[in-house]
Amino acid sequence: MAHPKRKTSKTRRDKRRTHYKAVAPTIATCPVTGEAHLLHRAYWHEGK
Repeated sequence: MAHPKRKTSKTRRDKRRTHYKAVAPTIATCPVTGEAHLLHRAYWHEGK
């Protein structure tokens, strides 16, 4: 198996991982009940 010739520094490793960012979930409002919920997800309404 191939082995790296030099150790990858923490800075270089972390620079490579910077494009993973936290994204706020998209909230939708139900037209019938007016309740906020995640898009394309089932949600509970009045315990049903």
